[in-house]
Amino acid sequence: MPYSDSDEHQAGNPVSADTVAAPAAVKILIAGGFGVGKTTMVGSVSEIPPLHTEEQLTVAGLGVDDLDGVENKTTTTVALDFGRITVSSRLVLYLFGTPGQERFWFMWNDLVHGALGAVVLVDTRRLESSFAAIDFFESRGVPFVVGVNCFDGVRDRTVPEVRDALDLDPNVPVLMGDLRERPASRDLLLALINHLMAGRAPLPTRR
Repeated sequence: MPYSDSDEHQAGNPVSADTVAAPAAVKILIAGGFGVGKTTMVGSVSEIPPLHTEEQLTVAGLGVDDLDGVENKTTTTVALDFGRITVSSRLVLYLFGTPGQERFWFMWNDLVHGALGAVVLVDTRRLESSFAAIDFFESRGVPFVVGVNCFDGVRDRTVPEVRDALDLDPNVPVLMGDLRERPASRDLLLALINHLMAGRAPLPTRR
């Protein structure tokens, strides 16, 4: 028979914090190429002050780091970005933004442990920069959605064009939006949760 809090009161025992189910914690990766907006997305949607591990780009990276298309970028994530968002009383997402530069990709193998799903961000001006992230999650069977970061609200490609260019499975959701705005980032995460609940990876539960 289903249990309700009224049963506690009827038994003469007040409801304590211990009897309330803790929310399920789900680890989500935010991935993609250098400069696609991973740090921006975590910062826009996190309900806590996000943790960033950014460092200034220096001359030591010349010839190593690919700045094509992001020449004005002055910092880079060297480890991870971290944030948290409560979806409901039953579900909390922990967001881990991966480093985008190729010399830091070795960290992805550690960050993916325990991740239930991922958001792969793409920049339509540099779609090729996100090929590695898509290959990474496909090869490991990690469900993901694709977010097209529309910088300054510019949408220069349609969703079908992006899907074709990235050779995505038809079941992979693709959303477009300016990830500086919280609603766009939130919608991406909700799309991922719906994708997971569609049957590819059931969400964990806690009692």
